[in-house]
Amino acid sequence: MKTTIRRHDLDWLRVIVFALLILYHVGMFFVPWGWHIKNNEIYEWLRWPMLFLNQWRLPILFVISGMGTYYALGKRSTGKFVLERYLRLGIPLAVGMLLIVPPQVYFERLANGAFQGSYFEYYTSIAFKGIYPEGNLSWHHLWFLPYLFLFSLLLAPLFVYLRNHDTAMIKNIGRIMNTSLGMYVFIVPLYFIEVLVEPFFPVNHALIGDWFTISFYIVLFFSGFILIATGDVFWINLNNVKKKALYIGSGAFLTLLFIWLFLEDSTLVHFIEGFVKVVNLWSWILVLFAYAVDYLNKPSKLLAYSNRAVYPFYILHQTITVGIAYYLMDLKWGFWSKASVLVIGTFGLSWLVYHFIILQIPLIQPLFGVKRKKAH
Repeated sequence: MKTTIRRHDLDWLRVIVFALLILYHVGMFFVPWGWHIKNNEIYEWLRWPMLFLNQWRLPILFVISGMGTYYALGKRSTGKFVLERYLRLGIPLAVGMLLIVPPQVYFERLANGAFQGSYFEYYTSIAFKGIYPEGNLSWHHLWFLPYLFLFSLLLAPLFVYLRNHDTAMIKNIGRIMNTSLGMYVFIVPLYFIEVLVEPFFPVNHALIGDWFTISFYIVLFFSGFILIATGDVFWINLNNVKKKALYIGSGAFLTLLFIWLFLEDSTLVHFIEGFVKVVNLWSWILVLFAYAVDYLNKPSKLLAYSNRAVYPFYILHQTITVGIAYYLMDLKWGFWSKASVLVIGTFGLSWLVYHFIILQIPLIQPLFGVKRKKAH
């Protein structure tokens, strides 16, 4: 049985990326793209930092999840791993769909005039009638959970085999990664999915028919596992490539801005944009991993607390954001005033619920994916 190593840098990255997710969802209230609740004034400038985040924030989460799976399988059989995935993903998803997401849909229905009345009336009459967006039943921001569960189920047998055997595939990937830009080998399948699948299967986060999302993120999940499976090869070459990746990522994002601002869509532009997109997202993933190794790979009490809290925060946050946004949407306040209330309110209320309710009642902790504290 292979030993497991606690990577504090990966824990910190997971916490930071989920914190950025909360900021991103606050930003969705203000940008031109569709969202559940929209502000009475839209801010065009905000789309650019949002687009920068949007290129890599979800991809890196699936890569980190694949890495975590490698470590998890070091001390679990396939059956135990699948059961643990069900308990950690399936139960919080069900609780979220029953209790956490319905208020979001309720506020959305109030905002667009599709429902009038109290939340009790909504919940007991139409909250679970029909599938969103035509109906009201939805997993909304929790879509990450069923996708991750699906990927875990599909790949668990392969992962167990790769975890326990020194395969030629892992060795060959390791040899490629040892070359100058070999760390970019992982963009190859991503590129073909981006240019050949994405145009035909719009993202819907509904699992059914969402073939681009499924194929793109399962590759990232698998890539995370493979990166850790290569052992020291990954960490050594990560350090060697970090400056190159920073320059390449900066250039790639500037190129994307040029494409979005000045070029009209065509087959050629689509193929070029797809390549630049995957280079951009993978570059920033490498940059984040590399600098996390340098500055974040150390334990702390704050990390231990945050790492345990991040899952409940993820489950709770968007409902709180949407609820606050509903009461802010028509106020004649500026961007910074509303954004500050949303950020402080979302983090603050999520922390209050987590610290004073979830942590105090062990019985409900599994409903929010909170692991038991290990006895010392």
